[in-house]
Amino acid sequence: EVHLVESGGGTVQAGGSLRLSCAASGFTFDDYARGWFRQVPGKQREGVACISSSDGRTYYADSVKGRFTISRDNAKNTVYLQMNSLKPEDTAVYYCAASDIISYSDSQDQYNYWGQGTQVTVSS
Repeated sequence: EVHLVESGGGTVQAGGSLRLSCAASGFTFDDYARGWFRQVPGKQREGVACISSSDGRTYYADSVKGRFTISRDNAKNTVYLQMNSLKPEDTAVYYCAASDIISYSDSQDQYNYWGQGTQVTVSS
């Protein structure tokens, strides 16, 4: 059974940083896409950042470009999201996602495994 476990969420002041981690077990995602999405109550879940399996392609939402960095360590089956210069509007539940369908995608429809979510709260 596949499990994705996020860690690193919490509360931080505006301008601060957090690093999210997502460790996968039950399947090796070396050849497949990994991504981070977020959701605010009452709104649809949106893509934050995605990374390809091996060629380094990345996608970032316009709202996080230049502030967030996605990376992956295939040896650890883990993906990271470094979040700098956080803003109150970054407050959301952040979800890690993995695909065993495609090597790269910025569409959440292509991701078939999801973590339980971790809360990120940025205070002003």
